[in-house]
This record gives sequence, structure tokens and C-alpha cells, in this order.
Amino acid sequence: MAGSADGLERTAERVAEYRRTVGERPVAPPVDPDALRAALGGALPEEGAEPDAVIDQLVAAVEPALVATAGPRYFGFVVGGALESSVRADILTSGWDQMAFNAVSSPAAAAAEAVVGEWVRDLLGLPGDASFGITTGAQGANTVALAAARHRVLARAGWDVEEKGLTGAPPVRVLAGEERHATIDRSLRLLGLGASALEPVAADSNGAMDPDALGAALGRDAGRPTIVCAQAGNVNTGACDDLAATTAHAREHGAWVHVDGAFGLWAAASPAKRDLVDGIETAQSWAVDAHKWLNVTYDAGFVLCADRDAHAASMAYTASYLVGQEAGSWAVESSRRARGFASWAALRELGRSGVAELVDRCCALAERFAVRLAELDGVEIGNEVVLNQVLARFGSDERTDGLIEAAQLDGTFWAGGTTWHGKRYMRISVSNWSTTEADVDRCVEAIARLLADIP
Repeated sequence: MAGSADGLERTAERVAEYRRTVGERPVAPPVDPDALRAALGGALPEEGAEPDAVIDQLVAAVEPALVATAGPRYFGFVVGGALESSVRADILTSGWDQMAFNAVSSPAAAAAEAVVGEWVRDLLGLPGDASFGITTGAQGANTVALAAARHRVLARAGWDVEEKGLTGAPPVRVLAGEERHATIDRSLRLLGLGASALEPVAADSNGAMDPDALGAALGRDAGRPTIVCAQAGNVNTGACDDLAATTAHAREHGAWVHVDGAFGLWAAASPAKRDLVDGIETAQSWAVDAHKWLNVTYDAGFVLCADRDAHAASMAYTASYLVGQEAGSWAVESSRRARGFASWAALRELGRSGVAELVDRCCALAERFAVRLAELDGVEIGNEVVLNQVLARFGSDERTDGLIEAAQLDGTFWAGGTTWHGKRYMRISVSNWSTTEADVDRCVEAIARLLADIP
């Protein structure tokens, strides 16, 4: 069953060929789920197979069904396509097979993560001593950060949540904008705080939390352990909460502020967009995806916390075999992939100016989408385009959904649908490093062509 250098080289060549051609493949090819399962499935064979045969079967079955998320015209779910250096580093990561638990299990992985943390703090203008961990994505990062917040607000109330749990604890309330991302609610459920702990705060027409409404909400129950969840980058509109006002109100009432910045936090790296997240450094914790706008390979997210002790207390554990070792206390997983290598490679490839240029270019392309689509008869742009998100409506809900379905089947590009203020829209998320003006124009031309056949 041993592999060979030739086999690894052939596999790398397959990857390279896919990436060379992904820009011209149908973005979402038609797939027969039963045929795909049959090509992969059936009963587990009694006997094993040689690695070459295994990979040949995998490629033959899977490659025709791949969604071209790595390509320049995939605009769904706010995901980027991995940068070249990140892909190469990820291939090395698999080959090196490091367990990134701590500096004992992999000194190299620990060093890479430490450098990534330094670069991210500096790039985003966050406190230089903030703790840093790499998670599977923003869901994991939000959960870790809110665990740290839970620890601190309950400790201030005299309750040790790690020792006693939540039974009998002072009730914690969580204030978040009514247009928050669903991962916040899920994190609260996972942490045992429950959905009922959350009090929605009114948002403006573009989805940003109203700071005055937040101040009023904080004042209604002063003294109760409170966490405020702010947002940088609304998933529909790109809107960012007023972080300076949010943190000022929270500080007045002793509340912890967490910033869910899954993609919008990267605005801090752009001098042109930095004002959208002014005050970011005054929060207590932050979550951001790396596999979105930074275009790192899946999966990677970053969690940072100004209160290192709360972060460590919420994640740490002890065991007899860890005596004398650092217990890798910044993320939930122990036996985890060395995600720092691919993140390091992406940041090193881009540099400070490259990250800013990537953010600015995607925002400019989103604006181009909005301008060109608005020129088509009957097309309504449903949001103020402040970052990389565009909402487009094509008359009625039925016609909009019909256009979305037709576009996905056409294969020129892929965008999903969403409901915003009670109406259906196509949601276009421009996050890929390889998208160009020509790609935008090609997509708009496809929309114009498809609209002619939508009743």
C-alpha cells in the first residue's frame, strides 16, 4: 500500500491541471447524485487497492461534479478561491502531516501560527498582545470568542463557569443586531446560553445595528452580565456596525464586545475602507474567516481576544501527559491540522499592500456589478454597496428566483438567493482574488441573455 514519489507528482499534476482550467469550467455542472454516489459507493471492498487506482477512481467520480468555487465567477456564500501559494502550502501541510496541538507536537506549526497571529494583529490594527488561535472558520472562532466572553462576564459576577457550569449561574444576556449572522445564535446554543439569552437590537435599512437602540437596551438592565455581538460585514449587504459607538456604549455598562467579522473585518486592512470599522481595536474579541476574503484554502478561521486570561481559561484543559507542556489553549480542537502554513503562505504572497488591493478590487468589482445590473430594464439593486456584497432583484419574487435557477443551470456564474426586507434577491458576493472586470461583464451579459427567457 506504500505510495510513490511518481504517484504524488501525478496527483500534483492533476491539481495543477484543474486550477489551470477552472476559470472556463461550468461553475456548477449538472450532477446526478445517484450516479455520483454509485461511482464512489457500494459496499466497502473486502480487499484494498493500490494508491494509484484509488486516486484514479476518486478523480473520475468527483471531478465532473466539482463546483468551481476556486474560479473567478463563483459569487455564492461569500467564499474566496485559494491563492496559489496557499494551495501549495496546503499540499505541503498534508504531506508533512503535522499535529498542530502545541509547540511540542509540532514546533514548526506553532511557529507558523505565532507569526500569522502577529501579522493579522498588525494588519487589522488590533492590540499587539491579543491572544490568537486558528479555528475551522468563523463559526468556530465566534464560539471560542463567546466562550471567553462567557467566562469573563460571569467571573465578574462571582461565578466560575468552567467549574460550576451554567446551572444556577447569573443569567447572561446577549445583545446583537437583528441582522446578525446565524452563527451567533448557533454559538449561543452550543455554549449553553440558549437562544433566549439573545435580545435583538434594531438595525438600519442597510443592516447595521442602531447604536442608539443598543445604548437604550444596555441601560434597561444595567448590571446584568452582558455580551454585545457587533458585526463587520452583513452577509447580505456588507454593512458594518458603528464599532466606535458600540464599544463606547458597552464600556459604559461593563459589557463585553465581540466582533463577528467573518469577511468584513478585512476592511481594516484597506486604507480606503478602514473607516467602516473605526473603533475595531476597542472591542474585546474578534472572529474572522481566512478562507473567505483572504483566499486561504479550506478550512481556516482566526479568533483573537484582548483578554488573554479569559481566552485561555475558557479553552484550557489538563491531563497527566501534558505536565510541563503548553496545552494549546486558543482553539477547541487538539488533534488538528496545521492550518497556519497555508495562512502564512497567503499573507506572505499578498503582503500588506496586496491584502489592501484585494479588498479594494473586490469592492470595486461589486460596485461594477451594481452599476451594470442597474442599467438593465426592471433590475433593482437592494442595498447600498459598501463592501463586496450586491443584492439584485429582477421584478417579482418569482422572476428573481427563476433567474437565479436559470443562472445556476447556465453555468456562466453561480450566485444564490436571499430574502431581504421581505423580498427575494440574487446575492452576489465578490471575494475571489482571480475575478476581473471581464468576469463581471460576462456575468451581466449572461443575466441579460437569461432574462429574455424569464416570464
